[in-house]
Amino acid sequence: MNSKIYLLGLVMLFLTSCKKDTPIKVTTDDFCAAVDTVTGIMVHDIFSPPVASRIYVYPNVAAYEIMAQNNTKYESLQGQLKGLDSIPKLDPKSGVNKNLAALIAHIEVSKQLIFSEEALEKYRDSLYEKWGSENQKEFDLSKEYALKVVDRIKMWMGKDNYKQTRTFSKFSVHADQAGRWQPTPPSYMDGVEPHWGEIRTLVMDSASQFKPIAPYPFSTDKNSAFYKDAKETYDVGNLISEKLVEVEKNSSKPIPEESAIASFWDCNPYATVIQGHMMFAKKKNTPDAHWINITKIALKKSKSDFETTVFAYTKTSIGIFESFISCWEEKYRSNVVRPETYINQNIDENWRPQLQTPPFPEYVSGHSVVSSCSAIILTSIFGDNFSYIDDSEVSFGLPKRPFKSFKQAAAEASISRLYGGIHYRAAIENGVAQGNNIGGYINNKLKMIKK
Repeated sequence: MNSKIYLLGLVMLFLTSCKKDTPIKVTTDDFCAAVDTVTGIMVHDIFSPPVASRIYVYPNVAAYEIMAQNNTKYESLQGQLKGLDSIPKLDPKSGVNKNLAALIAHIEVSKQLIFSEEALEKYRDSLYEKWGSENQKEFDLSKEYALKVVDRIKMWMGKDNYKQTRTFSKFSVHADQAGRWQPTPPSYMDGVEPHWGEIRTLVMDSASQFKPIAPYPFSTDKNSAFYKDAKETYDVGNLISEKLVEVEKNSSKPIPEESAIASFWDCNPYATVIQGHMMFAKKKNTPDAHWINITKIALKKSKSDFETTVFAYTKTSIGIFESFISCWEEKYRSNVVRPETYINQNIDENWRPQLQTPPFPEYVSGHSVVSSCSAIILTSIFGDNFSYIDDSEVSFGLPKRPFKSFKQAAAEASISRLYGGIHYRAAIENGVAQGNNIGGYINNKLKMIKK
């Protein structure tokens, strides 16, 4: 009996030691879950769309650079992104699990960029405990290397002018200057991120490299291009409102497609709700979060491996980051009045758009730039006719929407700004062109896959 117990103990000891030597498995699902966790925290913390793009890009680049070490397929971004000139080299014989180190780096860099650090630390610590129990030595080696990369990424991102822009002056509103942006109801917020065009670009030569054509000259003349553009926004809004009234009268009628599209692509983290004397934020995705989730949907559908996952997230987030710098530089340069303000002053003082007007100038449409750029990049990765079902807004009470391609989704996201009453057509169409140019430039400029 004692000999049997002794043998059983030896077997258990052997099995335990084998388990400790088993490599820690880190999958596409693990990386997507980490990105989703950061997105959830950003929605809670209410980051502006430009700042959200920064929170996505640096952790992804950190993970990508580790993944690209000693890689036969993927090229490092060192020397390709401005200021990124050195990452600690990885010895292939070091015992580091690259997938594990990449995910650790992503989490640790993300922690530097959000407000609710405790939420991410709780998520991180649960993973650290799990990985340590699976293979403590491999976990320790991978974490040690990951933190070295994190230190380098922190130095790099610390020089992008973000901290300096926190000290710059607020945007000055000149209500006496016709055609210039003014704060809009219900919260009348100051202009968001007026100095974002001064953030260091990663791939573009400068924020103004893809400067769009100039907006229409401001005019209240009914024959002018500006007035006609505003009148179209007004007329489209009224038509949608009439359809919604019919739905209220007859509940069997479906919600107008234009209204459904506007709501689906709203992506305004500053939307507010007023109840009596109280005003509070209505939690929503940013355009960045929506397209990052579309990236996840494509990865899951295509059953992509871990390396493809990190590559797709990184390239897409670089495009989103560049898009916001380019777009925001133009927004505060041209400083165009929003449709809500113009229409109330010159056409109909009682008119309201379906969507709340975001707190920054009108020209060009940010969603049009970001969506078009993202679609160009995702198409280069997954193909031109990649159909999918978008569930990005389900957690916010909206149904899924099917798309035949990324470009179709981008076109719908862009026209949603007209349906929602927050942009003129010129800002949408010229924003699409701007986003297409940025996306095409990144596809041609960045060499991420080895020939």
